Amino acid sequence: MKLSAFVVTAVLAVSSVNAALDAKIKAKGRAYYGNIIDQNTINIGQVTNILNTEFGAITAENSWKWDAIEPSRNNFNWGNADAIANWATSRGKLIRGHTLVWHSQLPGWVQNIGDRNTLTQVIQNHINQVAGRYRGRVYAWDVVNEVFEENGSFRNSVFYRVLGEEFIDLAFRTARSADANAKLYINDYNLDGPGPKIDALLALVGRLRGRGTPIDGIGSQGHLIVGQVGNVESQLKRMGDTGLDVAITELDIRIQRPVDSTKLAQQQRDYETVTKACLNVPQCVGITIWGVSDRHTWVDSTFPSFDSPLLWDDNYNRKSAYTGADTALN
Repeated sequence: MKLSAFVVTAVLAVSSVNAALDAKIKAKGRAYYGNIIDQNTINIGQVTNILNTEFGAITAENSWKWDAIEPSRNNFNWGNADAIANWATSRGKLIRGHTLVWHSQLPGWVQNIGDRNTLTQVIQNHINQVAGRYRGRVYAWDVVNEVFEENGSFRNSVFYRVLGEEFIDLAFRTARSADANAKLYINDYNLDGPGPKIDALLALVGRLRGRGTPIDGIGSQGHLIVGQVGNVESQLKRMGDTGLDVAITELDIRIQRPVDSTKLAQQQRDYETVTKACLNVPQCVGITIWGVSDRHTWVDSTFPSFDSPLLWDDNYNRKSAYTGADTALN
């Protein structure tokens, strides 16, 4: 009996080491290790093979954003969004819905609304249509996205200009009504170090909860730079101390050009550090990497002096960065 138990334990240990990222993080009690897909990658076999084998949750990179789904008032384009939803659910993947209310990728007709009642109705209708369509299929919604400036003040969006802070309560309450069982998140970037932005977000979360507004989680995007990840764990802990779920929602770690072996080695250590940071914070439920291959990344156009932020290279080969994430999970 002892020998049999030893053999079983050894087999399980080997299986764990060889398992995919998602299986490994689930073995540690977390919900998922995820990634993104969209129309630019959904028909690329190398991408979908990696997503199928390594990742357990899917976020649509762009197809669920307001300008893509509702380009004119009450005119909803579901084709691309449905394709993502169907791809994920048919493969048993969790879905993170991204994003319901965001100042960017917002059509001009919304930007130009100046009337409180009109904007309230537009927000409610958009959330009811989108969250209602995918009700029961979505693990979590990024209900509001990027509401703060770096100095901790509210972003001067149409939502804040017209409705003030109450647009956030409105969005969360509408989302809860539209999809009662999904986790509801506030999501933002540059929450990876101390400063006025994370302070403002945590204060807002306190106010929302004080008003009874339904909120389940905080998403920290995690668009990081190689060699600058040392504060991630302490800030995740601050978010977790609210009692809400925490997730790293859009992780990439970009490298200043030119990319060399020294920087790639640092990137490996950084992916290990960030993955361990999530594992070390009990409220951290999962990590989403913002792209599969360095061939398809927003970094190329947004930060042209940077490159190579992901776990697979331009030719879909695993990088040492993958080993970093994998080592943390082992």
